[in-house]
Amino acid sequence: MNVTEAHKGNYTCLASYTYLGKQYRISRVIELLTLEENRPMRPVIVSPVNETMEVVLGSQLQLICNVTGQFSDNVYWKWNGSMIDDDPVLVEDYRPVENPSFKKRNTIILMLNISEVKSKFYLYPFTCVARNTYGINAAYIQLTHPVPNFQKHIISIFAMLTVVITSSVFIYKIFKIDIVLWYRDSCYDFLPKKASDGKTYDAYILYPKTLEEGSTSNSDIFVFKVLPEVLEKQCGYKLFIYGRDDYAGEDFVEVTNENIKKSRRLIIILVRETSGFTWLGSSSEEQIVMYNALIQDGIKVVLLELEKIQDYEKMPESIKFIKRKHGAIRWSGDFSEETSQSAKTRFWKNVRYHMPAQHQPSSSKPQLLFSATRPDSKEKLQREVHMPFG
Repeated sequence: MNVTEAHKGNYTCLASYTYLGKQYRISRVIELLTLEENRPMRPVIVSPVNETMEVVLGSQLQLICNVTGQFSDNVYWKWNGSMIDDDPVLVEDYRPVENPSFKKRNTIILMLNISEVKSKFYLYPFTCVARNTYGINAAYIQLTHPVPNFQKHIISIFAMLTVVITSSVFIYKIFKIDIVLWYRDSCYDFLPKKASDGKTYDAYILYPKTLEEGSTSNSDIFVFKVLPEVLEKQCGYKLFIYGRDDYAGEDFVEVTNENIKKSRRLIIILVRETSGFTWLGSSSEEQIVMYNALIQDGIKVVLLELEKIQDYEKMPESIKFIKRKHGAIRWSGDFSEETSQSAKTRFWKNVRYHMPAQHQPSSSKPQLLFSATRPDSKEKLQREVHMPFG
C-alpha cells in the first residue's frame, strides 16, 4: 500500500480489575496513526461554473478556465461542439501554476482571448473541458447581450427634460411678451372663432381730465392722439374715450355705466402731479368705472404711467390694489418721436400683451401726426377733439 499522508491522534484507554478485594484502574495513552491511501483523482474545474456573461457585440473578451489537477491533465476550450482550432479571433493561452504544498494537485489556467465578439458567439456556449485517465469535467460560459440599463436611460431622459424645461421657462420669462404676440399674429386665422361676448369696445380709457379751459396736457395728447394712432389704426382695437365717443347732451353717468360694461379692458392713465390724480378718488366716472371693473364684471385693468410715480400712497385704494396685483406699464420717450408711435416698441408690446387677442392689420404703419414743438399744437388738438371740462 502506497502511503502518502498520515493523520496523528492521541487516545486514552482505561482498564479496571480487582485484586484481593481491591479494585485497581489502569490508564494508558495510545497514539494512533491513520493511514490514507492516495487514490488518483480526475481534474476539478474551479471556474467557470456554468454561468452566463453579458458581452457587448464587437468588444474584446478574455475567458478564464481555472483547473485543479496535474500538469499532465488535458485542458482545452470548445465551442459549438468543436475544439478551438485556427480561428484568428480565438486564441488560447496555457499557464500552469505549481502548488508547493500539494505537488500532485497543481493549478492550470487556460485563457481564451477573443479579439472581437461576433454575433454567432451568442448562439452556443464556450465550454472548458479538463480530462485525464481517471475522469473528465466540463463547465461552460454562455455569452448574452447586455440587458438595457433602463435606469440610466431614465435618469438621462429626466436630466435632459429638466434642462429643456428650465431653459424653456427661462427663455419664456425673457421673451414671454414677444412669444405671445407672435402666436397671436401668426395663428389668429387658424384659431377657432370665439362666440361673441356682447362687447363693443376693446378698452375703456379712464384718464385725468383737463380742468382749465383752453389748456392741453400731456395726458390729453396721449389719450386723443397717440392711443388711437397705435391701438386703433395700427393694432385694430376699438377704444371708448370719453370726450370723443360720447354725444353732446348725453347723461354722464349713463354713458359711463353703459360703455364700461361694453368694454373688455379698462386702461387707466396715471400722471405724476398730485393734481392730476385727485380726480381718481372723487369723480363719479372713476367710481362707476372701478365698481364695474373690479366688483361687478371683473374687467381686467391696465395701468399706464405717463411718468414715473414715486409714491402711490396718495392714490385711491383701488389703484394701489391693482398696482400691487398687476403692476403698471410706464411710458418712456417723447410723444413727438415717430418711434414712440410704433406698435413694435417695448411699451406698446406690453400694452398689447394685456389687451385681448386681435389680428393686427398688415398695412399698419406709424405716422407722425403732430410735432410737440409747434406753437399751435395745443390749439390744434383742442379744435380736433371734443374736450370735456369740469
